[in-house]
Amino acid sequence: MAGILAAAACVPRYRLPRELVANEWGGAPVGGEKAVANHDEDSLTLAVNAALALGADGPAPDAVFFATTTAPYTEKQAATTIATVLDLPAGVRTVDFTDTLRAGTSAVLAALDAVGSGSAARVLVAVGDCRLAEPESPSEQSFGDAGAALLLGKDPGLAEVIATHTVADEFLGTWRTRGQEFPHAFPGAFEAKFGYGRVIPDAVKAVLAKAGVEARQLATAILPAPNPRVPQGVAKAAGLDPKRQLQESFWTTLGDTGAAQPLLMLAAALERAKAGDLILVVGYGDGADAIVLRATGRPVAAGQGVARQVEVKRTLPSYGRYARFRKLVRKETVTSDVSSPVILWRDRKELLPLYGGRCPKCGTVQFPKHRVCVECASPAGLDEVRLARRGRLFTFTNDYLTESPDPPVTHAVVDLDGGGRLYVQLTDCEAERVEIDMPLELTFRKIHDAGGFNNYFWKARPQ
Repeated sequence: MAGILAAAACVPRYRLPRELVANEWGGAPVGGEKAVANHDEDSLTLAVNAALALGADGPAPDAVFFATTTAPYTEKQAATTIATVLDLPAGVRTVDFTDTLRAGTSAVLAALDAVGSGSAARVLVAVGDCRLAEPESPSEQSFGDAGAALLLGKDPGLAEVIATHTVADEFLGTWRTRGQEFPHAFPGAFEAKFGYGRVIPDAVKAVLAKAGVEARQLATAILPAPNPRVPQGVAKAAGLDPKRQLQESFWTTLGDTGAAQPLLMLAAALERAKAGDLILVVGYGDGADAIVLRATGRPVAAGQGVARQVEVKRTLPSYGRYARFRKLVRKETVTSDVSSPVILWRDRKELLPLYGGRCPKCGTVQFPKHRVCVECASPAGLDEVRLARRGRLFTFTNDYLTESPDPPVTHAVVDLDGGGRLYVQLTDCEAERVEIDMPLELTFRKIHDAGGFNNYFWKARPQ
């Protein structure tokens, strides 16, 4: 049918111990911790950074699909922003998949259809989720944040698709209306028993029958995990061995990462898959999507794997810091940030795919792109050049006056690999650990939401 050419994930650096959440409300901790997006991250930036981590060779994707339940806009496409950051041509097809927890797997199925029909040769599926749980609810300890990305095409790549199956099921298990800020669920085990536990075994049995595969032949089964216990019973009902075949869900270390969870788990499974391994991937929400893959054994592109991203973390010291990140604590502030859709459109190539200029006379790379070279003063103009995503810290200052959910704000000047000097903020690092010449990597983030819309640009963080 088609194959997965590349897979990657984006796990936020911050973790919130569930004990801090329980202590805040006088409840009982359920153990472990959850991944928390920084105050400058959202579902879009997580998806972008996962896509940037793919490191796939070959032609650029000619379609970009974005999947989430927490889109940054109610009326504005995010897939187009991803395509622009990746510097893809204007002819790329862009689609958003939203409003269901199986948005990620549904986007994958749509990508497979596009590849199979010939309407697209290579499709990027990027997913990110930052679900906001109601304070003092069980979901507050469960929900985590993450992003993941797959590149699909006609070649087997990392894994070839053997069979797919979808079950549509009208079931009010977890929901959130346009007027509700937090997801809601019927209390107790209603959804686990009559939704999740009923639909997933049916989807698994159907897709295995299509693939001509028995459950015992699967090397890995990826089931979405709203908590650590529910997948165990569902696996048994589907004829699977929970101890031998279930993929680690990262619920204890990252939490229930929503629409991103199946693709995040798949990226982790492909990092250790052997040639010939059969992998089952399931997405759940208003039904279920099921996909059977056969791994080719090819190595995943070099970069930070899922396990490494789980290990590299910063622990939030308090529930209050998390509440500020999530804007659960609202403050009246006066901001001087100026935003203009006109400026965003005019400078979109500098702001999103991060283009600078190279002087044709002296070769100096500079940002932003000027008419006159800052080094040799040549008035001949500069050639466009896409800036590198890594570099070293040239100088910095810690700003304790600028208001921030995570003070202080560290302003930095970064010497980029291959030339160019960039003025950005640092993120995901403690101020006391910042030092001259430290290696940095650029990460796509939300700068502010002034003007009534989100403003995205680049920041730097320690490698």
